[in-house]
Amino acid sequence: MNLRAGWPWLALTVFLLAAGANETAQNWTHVVRIAGHGLRLDRVDQIVQSATDTHVFGIETDNDIPGRYESFLDPAEKLKAIRAVADKAHAAGNKAFVYIAGLECITAGAAKSEHSFFKDHPDWVQRKITGEPAVFGGGAAFWIREGDEDVWISPFATEWRKLYMARVRQIAATGIDGVYVDIPYWMTHFTGWEDSWASFDQHTVTAFRTKTGLDARKDIKLGDFHDPGFRRWIDFRIDALTEFMREIDANVKAANPDCMTIAEIYPGLEFEAVRVGADVYDMYRVVDAIAHEYEFEDGAPMAASKTPLDWLHYMIGMYSFRSFAGGKASWMLSYSWDGEKSIDPSEAMKNLFVAQLVAGTNSWDAATHVMSGSNDLAARKQIFGWIAGHAKRFYRPRLPVSPVGVYFSPRTRNYSANEYLPSYFGSMALLMHSHLEFQVVTPRSLPAFKGEVLILPGAGQLGADELGMLDRQAKDRGMALVRDKTAGEYWKTLAGSFVKTAETGASLPETEAAKSLRETLRRLNYQPAVEISASPFLTAQIARVDGRIHVFFANFKGLKSKVTATQIPERDVKVSFPEAAGSRVFALPYLGQPRQVSARRDNGRLTCVIPEIHKGMVVWVE
Repeated sequence: MNLRAGWPWLALTVFLLAAGANETAQNWTHVVRIAGHGLRLDRVDQIVQSATDTHVFGIETDNDIPGRYESFLDPAEKLKAIRAVADKAHAAGNKAFVYIAGLECITAGAAKSEHSFFKDHPDWVQRKITGEPAVFGGGAAFWIREGDEDVWISPFATEWRKLYMARVRQIAATGIDGVYVDIPYWMTHFTGWEDSWASFDQHTVTAFRTKTGLDARKDIKLGDFHDPGFRRWIDFRIDALTEFMREIDANVKAANPDCMTIAEIYPGLEFEAVRVGADVYDMYRVVDAIAHEYEFEDGAPMAASKTPLDWLHYMIGMYSFRSFAGGKASWMLSYSWDGEKSIDPSEAMKNLFVAQLVAGTNSWDAATHVMSGSNDLAARKQIFGWIAGHAKRFYRPRLPVSPVGVYFSPRTRNYSANEYLPSYFGSMALLMHSHLEFQVVTPRSLPAFKGEVLILPGAGQLGADELGMLDRQAKDRGMALVRDKTAGEYWKTLAGSFVKTAETGASLPETEAAKSLRETLRRLNYQPAVEISASPFLTAQIARVDGRIHVFFANFKGLKSKVTATQIPERDVKVSFPEAAGSRVFALPYLGQPRQVSARRDNGRLTCVIPEIHKGMVVWVE
C-alpha cells in the first residue's frame, strides 16, 4: 500500500516489540518502590531504617551538589553523606540514588553576598531573545527562598559543563546506585517565559549556527510551526538536552559502570515536551530509566482530584511511556493527596498505585506535592509490602499477544501537537473502551512490528524515513494501514458524558465511533486473542508475561474529583481466552491474594466471569 496515495477510514496496528528490547535482563530499576529523603550525614541510619520498615526499595536521597552554588564549588561534605547512605543501603540489601539538578543552580543568600552564580558567570545563563537572563528570586517557584538566586544555565556553557561532569563523576564514584537528574529543561516554564522558546544566550546561538548555519536571533520565526527555521530550532533544542543527558550517563558509567542514570521529566508526551525541549521518547535512548512527574494541561495532578477522564489520560500516558522505554524502567513521581478534605489519603494512594501497577510502572510515595515524606505511612507499608510480594507479576516484560496498535509519531507531535494529540489519545481511548488489546508503535519499534493492522492517528507530519518504513511494512507484509479521521472528535466529546456517567456508574451506550471501529476491524478480519465484556470505565491491558496471557485491570467507576476515592465495583466481567492458552484461570485482586476462578470451555475458548473488580485485578491463564 502506498501511503502517499489514498487512505482507508481507520488505521490500527498489531505491534510486536523487538525481542531484544523486552528480553533484556532486568536490573534493580525495574522493581523499585520509591520514597524520598533529605540527606544529611546524621540522618543516614534513620533513612535506611525507615525504608526497611515501610518496604521501600530504591531510596531517593536529596543533597544536590551541582544545583547549589556552594557545593558545586566544594562538594566534599555532601560526597561523604552520599558515600555513607550508599554503604548503609547496601548493608540493608537496598539500593540508593541521589538527586542532582540538571540546568538549575541556586545560590543561598545571594542578595547579601558579593558572589553568586550569576554575579560570577553571567555569560553561562540562559536568556530570552530580548537578552533577559534566566535569573529568579524568591516566589518564582516554591523551592526558591527569599534572598536566594535561582539561575538556569545553558548546556552549551563549556566551562560550566566541564565542571558539572567532573562533579557527576565524583558522585558516581561514591558507590551510589543511581544519579537522578532533575528537570534538564530550557527555561520556558516560569511565569513570563512560557513563550520565550529560550535560550538565546551566545553559547547556544553559536552552537545552533554551527549545526545549521542559521542565526537563531534573526533567521527563525518564533512560534511559527510552519517555518522551516523554527522547526530546526525545535529539533536542535530537543537534541541538545538529549545529548546533555547522554554525556551525563557516559560520565556516570566512566566512574561507576554499575551506577544508573535516571532523568526526572515532568512533561509527558504532550506539547509541553516540545516547549521545554525534554522529550521522554528521545531521552529514553540515553538513560537507564525516566522518572515521570506526569502532569498534563487541564488535568488534575493529584489522585484525589482526578476525574475518570483524567485517569484515562493518565493511563494512556503511562502505556505510551512503557512503549517508549522498550526494555527500560518507567518510574512515576506522581502525587496522591494534598489536603482534599473529603478524600481519605490512603484511598487516594491506593488508586494512584493501582493505576501505575497495571500499566507496569514503578510507584513513588510522597507527601502532598513534594518528593519526600508520605501522606500515610501505614498505607505505604501495606501497599509496598504487597507489591514486593507480587513484583514479578507486574514488572516482568509484557509481550503483545494479538494487539491492535496505534502509531505515535514524535515528529508530528513536535510540529502539529494541537491537531495530532487529540487524535492519538482518541485512538487509544477507542481501543481501551472497546477492551481490545492495544500497543503503541513508534519509529524505533516499527521495524520489528509483526502485526496486521496499524492506526495512524492524524499523522500529517510523517518524515520521509517514517513514510518509507510504513510503505515497506505494508508492501512486504500486507499490513493494513488505516488513517484515523474521527478519533480526535471522540476524545473531545469524552469531557462531557463520559465523566458524568463514570462518576455515577450508569451505563454508556456504544458510540458511533466505537461501532465504526468494530466494523473496520471486522472488514480487516482482525480476531482478538482475548475477549472482554465490561463497561468502558474499566481499563484492561492484555499481554503475555513469562509465557502466560495476563489481563491487567484498573477500575475508575464511581471516582469523583475531590469527593470520593472509592470505586463502584465493576461486576460480572467476562473474560475469554484461547483454549490453547491453558486450562485454568487465576485472579489476583489488588491488595488481595491469588485464587483460581471457575472457567468453562466452549467453541475453542476458555471463558470465566469475574464477579467483582474493586480497584484493580490481574487475571491470567495457565
